[in-house]
Amino acid sequence: MIENDVSADAAVGSAAGASVVDAYAAVLRPVRSGNTFEETVQKVLQLVRLGLVPVGERLPPERELAERLQISRVTLREALKVLQDAGVLEVRRGRYGGAFVRQPVAASAAEGDGEQLRRRAEELGDQLEDTLLFREVLEVGAAELCAARRPTGAEAELLRELLTATGAASLDEYRRIDTRLHLAVAELSGSPSVAAHYATVRATVNELLDCIPLLPPNLDHSQRQHEQLVEAILAGDQDGARAAMREHLAGTAALLRGFLA
Repeated sequence: MIENDVSADAAVGSAAGASVVDAYAAVLRPVRSGNTFEETVQKVLQLVRLGLVPVGERLPPERELAERLQISRVTLREALKVLQDAGVLEVRRGRYGGAFVRQPVAASAAEGDGEQLRRRAEELGDQLEDTLLFREVLEVGAAELCAARRPTGAEAELLRELLTATGAASLDEYRRIDTRLHLAVAELSGSPSVAAHYATVRATVNELLDCIPLLPPNLDHSQRQHEQLVEAILAGDQDGARAAMREHLAGTAALLRGFLA
């Protein structure tokens, strides 16, 4: 838990000035989608990326962040924890505690073997948005087509097995198994062209995903979305499959935009 002293909060707010408060309002809008955790991470990263909270300075108090974003403090603490683990924030406790910006987002993303991949993300530039849009068009359409076919027998069993595998995957294996589940949906759409194009775009997406940390709360949320997706597909619920896939992809896109955009 992050502890903030009321008098310290007031001092920081006074020092920040009205212009910073206005800038906060432009970023810290209420979270409205079903991807509460992912959007919270994205918005906090935007504060850092835009320089609204410089290195060494403290984020707005936990209470204020939760109220602005209209989220629970539990969700906020999860988001701050993973950003601390990623090296973006330092959480200090006590009278003058809070979440402080430790280093720029780009620096934290570049640690270790991620440097080359981070450069690849920078090279993509505006292609990030194009890649995310193309992925959404392909995967949402594939989910609907797959549900229309309503897989049975061995095809249905494959989806169930892959769903179980993603839930049990270690962090080292998660990306590969997650890719296989999504590729299976594309393959079962009935269109070889959709599957082929998805394989290409997923390779690019994985390059980008490898530039950001794996966040356990996001993986737990993703698994619940996977379950909703597979359930809709096996029930032949085309609208449900489209909605589940679109919401699932929106969560991933929020994290990628937060870390890399």
